[in-house]
Parts: sequence; C-alpha cells; structure tokens
Amino acid sequence: MKIIAHRGASGLAPENTLKAIDQALISEACAIEIDVYRSGDSLMVIHDRWLHRRTNGTGQIKSTSVQQLQALDAGEGERIPTLEQVMERINGRCDLNIELKGPDTLMLAHAAIDYACRHYNFSHDQFLLSSFNHQLLNESYRLRPELKIGALTSCLPLDLAYFAQQLNAYSVNCDVDFLNQAMVDDAHQRGLKVFVYTVDEEEDIELLSQWGVDGIFSNFPCQARKKARSKVTQAKHVWAD
Repeated sequence: MKIIAHRGASGLAPENTLKAIDQALISEACAIEIDVYRSGDSLMVIHDRWLHRRTNGTGQIKSTSVQQLQALDAGEGERIPTLEQVMERINGRCDLNIELKGPDTLMLAHAAIDYACRHYNFSHDQFLLSSFNHQLLNESYRLRPELKIGALTSCLPLDLAYFAQQLNAYSVNCDVDFLNQAMVDDAHQRGLKVFVYTVDEEEDIELLSQWGVDGIFSNFPCQARKKARSKVTQAKHVWAD
C-alpha cells in the first residue's frame, strides 16, 4: 500500500499551495494529488471554484484573472500556484495526480504534462489524470491513451468497478466512506488499481490494508506512513512502475 499526499501535505500547510507541496516532498511521498481549475489560458491549483472557500477572495475562479488570483492569500501568506509552478517545484521527484475540476481543463492539462516532460524531469507515466467527470476521462483516453486516468467515485456503484473498466481507467479512486471488500476485489479482477481518499486514521489504514487497496490519499503522508508501518510499500513512484 502506497501513500499519496492529498492536496500536498494539506494537514501541515494550506492545501494545494507550494508550501503543501514542499511538505509532501519532505515527507518523501511517492505521489502528490492536486486539483486544477482553469483561469484564462492557465490551470490554477485550487480545490473550490468559489474563492471565498479557500482564499481571502470572492467570486469564481473562471471570472478572475491569473494575476488577480495570484494576489490572493490562500492561507499563511501562500498564493494560489499554477499547475506549471507545481510541476517545476516537484521537478519529477515523485508522481503527480492531477484532478480535473472543470470541463475546460483537459487540453491544458495534456499540454502541461508534455511541457513538464520536456523541462521538469518528468516522464509521461508519472502522471495520473483523475476526475468525477467521466466524460472528460473518456475524452482524455480517446485523445491520449498513453496517459493514465483515474475514475473518481463518491459512491458504491451497483456494478462496482465496471464503470472504470469501461473508461479504460488505470485506477478507481474511491471515497473511504463508500468502499467494501467486494469493490476492491472486483476492481482488482478487472485489472484496476484501487486508491482511497481521504485516509488519516489508523483504524482506516489497518482495514484498507486488510482489503488490499493499492494506495491511500492522506493529508498527513508522513504520519500515515508511520501508522501503516510495515503495510507501506517503499517506492519512489506509485503508478510509474
């Protein structure tokens, strides 16, 4: 079982900021998960489309310029980074899960991945594109089948992991509150990895390890590793293997 830093090490620093990315790298996370929304021709690393939820700003990201966004306080004096800034900071040192939060994010994400592979020491197999928008994931696979996709779900589907297999997904990314052994087994039988969010409690880590999940998203990646102890697979990467 591998540990993925959720929105960076978001339990130690404001989520999705460069400080959270730095904390995740210090914790030697083998992967980092972030969220992106589009503003103009840039992808901004932030979880919510309404600015007041995560910053001292107001309004929606889509109607705010990059310059205006990067003038806001995202917590502890941190700014909202662009996807390129996050990629530059990571510089290929671990894998990156980019959650696409808007329908107009896909092409920019593809371009950013290509740029990072040319300039920031990444390889294409270090990236996982995930989303609750399964139409977007389907389009990604149609255009760029070599890029891994992770099908997010916040429920326990009637057909279990069938939907993710139909999307040609690499993984099914599940809510810890809506998961059982049958879902894990079904996903594995379909050749899918199972990653679970958001997992910080030792009891959850123990249970998920017994179920055989492949990885967990944690706000405290270093603490999660300690709680998991021998259950954690030591590796530099999660999906680039």
